[in-house]
Amino acid sequence: MGKPHVVMVPFPVQGHVIPMFELAHCLAKHGIRTTIVNTEMVHDRLLNSSSAALDDDRIRLVSVPDGLESEERRIPGKLMEAVCRVMPVKIEELIREIGRSSSAAAAEADEVSCIVYDQSIGRIQEIAEKMGIGSVAFLPAAAALLVLGFNIPKLIEDGIIDNQGIRFSYHF
Repeated sequence: MGKPHVVMVPFPVQGHVIPMFELAHCLAKHGIRTTIVNTEMVHDRLLNSSSAALDDDRIRLVSVPDGLESEERRIPGKLMEAVCRVMPVKIEELIREIGRSSSAAAAEADEVSCIVYDQSIGRIQEIAEKMGIGSVAFLPAAAALLVLGFNIPKLIEDGIIDNQGIRFSYHF
């Protein structure tokens, strides 16, 4: 295998894309080539932003369709549904394409070593497993939110959260 190559898949909203870019720049500083996969809409916005953050030749930007018509993007839940349905298929196609081009240019071989995917798109992990590629879930939210998520069963058990919703009880 050639140089390390990480494919990164953020959920296509600003609060998820920007932290993934920051991680890509950290990886690039260590010589790791990254390919960031965005939806066509996010990709176009990035290219139109004229950001200096896009000027790193170790970071490649590619786009895939999100499976939505423009008016559907305004319907709550449609983006999540479409991304979870379309993105895994497109990611698998892209990784196969990278593998074919790496085989054709063996001197610059950079087959995908790992997929860093937004935890919101968990089906990407299934694709990585199927293709025998390592994967890492990325949570762009605060660490406190992750800890909270891991502790929800305990919060329910302690009566702080009930199954009908959140009921906070403060004990000072």
